[in-house]
Parts: sequence; structure tokens; C-alpha cells
Amino acid sequence: MPDVVTPPALAPTPSSRALFMTFAKLGMTSFGGALTAWMMRECVRKQRWITEEEFLTGLAMAQALPGVNVVNLPLWIGYRLGGARGATVSALGVILPPMVIVMIMAAGYSWLSRFPATHLALQGAAAAAIGLSLSMGLRAAQRQIRQLWPALILVAVFAGVGLLGLPMILVVAVAAPLSIGIAYYRRVHE
Repeated sequence: MPDVVTPPALAPTPSSRALFMTFAKLGMTSFGGALTAWMMRECVRKQRWITEEEFLTGLAMAQALPGVNVVNLPLWIGYRLGGARGATVSALGVILPPMVIVMIMAAGYSWLSRFPATHLALQGAAAAAIGLSLSMGLRAAQRQIRQLWPALILVAVFAGVGLLGLPMILVVAVAAPLSIGIAYYRRVHE
């Protein structure tokens, strides 16, 4: 029988200041879909505040709820770790500092936009963000492919949206209840 590897214990609950500073750093150093990958790296691997499974649950909820994922996820993580206060400081951390930086950058962008290097830098940043988003998606998929039904739903959603071009709302309207039903059935019958 193979040895069971025990994951390291979670760190103590962070302070409101630690939550704010962590999400402020994340908000100022990454953007777009890549931010989710950096949140996972910071909150799960580096700080060990939550488990990977908890993170992926929060990510699924953040994507299902209205609003922007990169704000919904810090709200969920903050709430999970510090209640309403944690949710508030986490969301403010990911929003306020980058907003100030964007306002400063917007003032200088009209001048910088005339240089070809500006456009090359933005294209490079976009490519990096796509790579990080792909990495996050593959990691989440890897956890689900271990079982047949989640793998089939994953492939069906990819095929429906990515290959067939079906409207995402239609695919989600079919796949979400099916996934929930399968998860419920498995939990009740385990």
C-alpha cells in the first residue's frame, strides 16, 4: 500500500492588514485572468491560508455569481478567512491600489501610445496573462479528470463553447444543473 502524503497544516487565520496587503500586492502585480492563478499561488501555496480544494470551490462560486471574478474571489477568500471584515479588506485591497495606478497610467498613456514599444509591452503582458489563465484552467481540470463524469462534462463544455461556438449561457444552463446533480448523487450514495 502506497504511503499517504499528509498535506502541510494550514497557517493561522491572517489579520485584516495581511489580507489587504496580500490582495493589494496581487492587484498591483497582475491583471485579467492571470490574477486568479496568482491568487491561488499566494493563498494556497505560499501563505497556506486555504486548501487547493477550497480555492477551487471559491473560484467556481466567483465565476457563477454576477460580477467580476477577480473581485468575487477575494471577497470569498476574505469572507472565508475573516468574515465580513475580511471580505471588505480583501476586495478593497485588490481594487483600490490598482485603480490609483491605472488613473496615473491613463494620464500618461496618451503620450506613451505613440511609441511602438508601448504596444509591444502590452502584447507581451496579454500573452503572459493568457498563459497563466491556461495554467489555472489545466490545474482545475486535472483535479476533475480523475473521475469519469466530471471529465465528460468538462469535455462537453469545451466542445460546446470552444469548438461548436454554442452560447455559453446555454451550455452552462445545461452543464451546471447536470454537474450539481451528479455531485449530489455521488455525495448521497458514497
